[in-house]
Amino acid sequence: MNLMTLIDGPSALIVLGGTALATVLRCGIGDCRITLRKLGQLGQPQFDADGTRAEVALQVQEIRQDGFLRAPLHHFDDDEFEQATEAMIARRSVQALLESHAAFRARRLAGAERAVRTLAQAAELAPVFGLAGTLVSLSQLPVEGLARGAFAGAISMAVVTTLYGLLAANLLLAPLARMIERAAQAEERERQAVIDWLAAQLADLNPASPPLPGDPLAEAA
Repeated sequence: MNLMTLIDGPSALIVLGGTALATVLRCGIGDCRITLRKLGQLGQPQFDADGTRAEVALQVQEIRQDGFLRAPLHHFDDDEFEQATEAMIARRSVQALLESHAAFRARRLAGAERAVRTLAQAAELAPVFGLAGTLVSLSQLPVEGLARGAFAGAISMAVVTTLYGLLAANLLLAPLARMIERAAQAEERERQAVIDWLAAQLADLNPASPPLPGDPLAEAA
């Protein structure tokens, strides 16, 4: 089997270029920009759960020792936890921590969903442009007669463009969408675990705080 016959620049341009352009037109530049940022983050550590828990533990110790009013605010490597803790100390309420975390969580999940939706759209478009490449290649057949070389070249391009469309959809775009989705879910689980631990450590300091809807502490009570 000669794999070099599967390498075709014009076919790749039709499938990949057409898919990229159609995705931008359908989803918009904003969603495509978010998708590229999410793709760039794949394989990189997004959240250091152990390091954040260690930083939070020191903050908890000082809050339990000095109270919300006098406890100093520590700097966290994770901006979300720093802002959430700052809100908790400023309002002297665990409820503020949970509200801040919920706002950040909604923002993160919205970004991940937009990226997944954009890649899913691209995965649907890739086979369409594979078919478009097939039609383009067949349109190049000479009308005055089927020379053997022209016929073989057109059929080869037709097959390769169809193959490129299927491979791009099922081995590239759809798997990337699932990778972003899994990475987002894993990060949320780690963040939620730290938030639950922090809230549980400080729950007895202001037990009168009303629980958020869906608050895991309220459900466990």
